[in-house]
Parts: sequence; C-alpha cells; structure tokens
Amino acid sequence: MSYEVVYQDKYYLRELIESISLKDSLDQISYQANIRLKVTPDFPDMQPGQPIRISGIKFGTETMVPLLNPGVVWECDSSNRDTKHMTVTVYDRTIYLAKSEDEYLLPAGQTAAQRLRKYASDWGIKLSTVPDTKTKLKKAVYRARPIYNMITADLQETVKSGGDMYIPRMTTTGLELFEVGSNQDVWILQAIEETNQHRTLEGTVTKVKVIGTEDRKAKSKSRTSSSEPDTSNMTLEEIGRLYGGQVDKKTKKVKSNSKVELPSKILAIVTGETSKFGTLQRMVQDEDVKTAAAAKKLGESMLSGVQETFTVTCTDLNTIRAGDAVIYSNMRLIVTSVLHELGDPGHMTLELTWPEIVRRRYFLNYD
Repeated sequence: MSYEVVYQDKYYLRELIESISLKDSLDQISYQANIRLKVTPDFPDMQPGQPIRISGIKFGTETMVPLLNPGVVWECDSSNRDTKHMTVTVYDRTIYLAKSEDEYLLPAGQTAAQRLRKYASDWGIKLSTVPDTKTKLKKAVYRARPIYNMITADLQETVKSGGDMYIPRMTTTGLELFEVGSNQDVWILQAIEETNQHRTLEGTVTKVKVIGTEDRKAKSKSRTSSSEPDTSNMTLEEIGRLYGGQVDKKTKKVKSNSKVELPSKILAIVTGETSKFGTLQRMVQDEDVKTAAAAKKLGESMLSGVQETFTVTCTDLNTIRAGDAVIYSNMRLIVTSVLHELGDPGHMTLELTWPEIVRRRYFLNYD
C-alpha cells in the first residue's frame, strides 16, 4: 500500500495496515481517520492522546505527502477472532478546539483573523497562513462555549457582512484560514462510478419580510426624558408602538390599561421567483439592520431557487478536502463532504453543491 502510518514518530506501521478511511466535512472542524490494523506480537502499546500521522503518495505523482498530520489517537477498539485487530480513530489536532470551552469578551472592530490569533495565542496553537479577513466585527460576548464555535461565529459574521468564506484547517505548518474554493489544484472528476443529483424546494425562499429591531436605548431615553416626544407626524400604530398601548383617535394619547401586542414593523419586503415556485416566505429580524436599504439587501441575500446537490463516487483523489473546488460535468462546485477509502487505487464519495448554497447553508444559516 502506498500509504504510511507513523505512531509516536517512531513506529512505522505500513505493513500492518488493513484499511484507512479519511472523512472531512464543512460541518466539522477536524479531519478524521479510521485505521484498521493487524496486531502482531511486536505491536506498539497504542493509547489515546498519543501523536500519529498519515501520509500517502499524491494521486498522479510519485511524491509522498502528508494527509493527516499532526494527528492524535482519539479511540482504540480491539477485536480478537483468530487474529487480533485494532481500529483506531484519529483526528487532526483541531479536535481540541472543538472539545475545549472558554469564554471571551471581544471588542468591536476586530476581524476574524485577529480574533483567531487571539485564541491561538491564549491556547498555544501554532498558526500557519492567516489572511486578512478585512471585515470589522461587532462586539462579541462568548460565554462557556467551545473555541471552535467562537471561530465559526466570527467567520459567519464575516460572510454575513459581505466578506469572503473562510474555514479553519490544520496543516503540518499550523492552523490556517482557508478561503473556500481557493485551492490551487482544482481536480476534474473522472472515472465516475456512481452519481446522484438531488433537487428540492426544501430550503427555497421566494419572499422575505425583514422586521425592524426595536432600539431599546432610544426608547428608554425617550421615556426618561423630561419632555414628551413629538407625535404630531406619527401614525396611530407608531404612537402605539412607542408607548405599547392603544391610542385614542381623537386625543392621540394612549388609553389607560390598554397594553396590546402590536404587529412588527416591516422594514422591507423582497420578492423573488414566486411565479415559478410559489410563495415560500421567510421572516427575519436582525439587530444590526436598522434601515430600509440594509433590510432590502439582507432580504435579497436570502432569496434562493431550487436547492441542488450532487453525490459522486469515483477514483480517489487523496488530497481533496471539504471546502475545495472541483470540476464535475463542466461545473465548478464546492466539496461539502468527502470520504476517502484509501487504496491502490482507492475510492472516494463526495457531496458537492454550488458556492451560493454553501454560503447560505454553512455561513448564513438560511437553510
């Protein structure tokens, strides 16, 4: 087999490998491997928490490259039926970011890249390539949550504010921020064994209502002010919304003991392909959206048509990761998940979709 597994930087287990699979997904931070090994009398004492790495010859070359490095043994399962075997679950070291909790109070004006450097500094994480994500983020209060969730929230806010899509990846040189679809080697999928195309209206949005956010500070200030607010140019509904009650049509003053639930203030209504797909409406409220123009922009970003994904099984291209771009049937698509079954040759199964669906589903949480 043209693959190598090295345990504790000194035990080379190539001759004991029975199978290796690698799994990557935009839903998870850590690259995962499942290794099945034959256990011999001189087999090392493999324990969770110990370093391990996987390398292989890159498809189409004669060069051995790291596939999962640095890795950590997470689970060991042994079975004994005539011959003893061990199945080892391995993750790259970003698993510690997913399993460890902390809290942070982060000021406004920082970028996701700056915050990643802060997390890395506090946790002793070696960094590799961290490009400038540019977008300034709002103040964040993160209470007792996994570090990975904080990183994800920062990257999602970056996209929500119009920035590019980035995901964290562990490499041999450290943790990097990888821009989705920016891989240098864009593989053309060939030797296709099986394909499946899935199209659905599940997740389709053809109409959006954007609800205004109540400015609590302004409301509180108006209530504590010595002078009454000018309501001469307000509608009855606006006056009622200001004071939270029914308004007398003649006096334009709020009736005593008349608190009622009033309809939400609509900042924008955006319509898409309702004639083609029917009305599939979403209502959204965002505390950062204060104007009609911003509300319209947000609503337009939520509109979508048919949700289309592809599942492709083909000859293994062992360096493809989730977030990479590939060419399938003359379409440039993004890998949302990949399962490599390593071998000579190996096989892989990929989930593919369009960049805009990746943006909506994984960064904007619209689906």
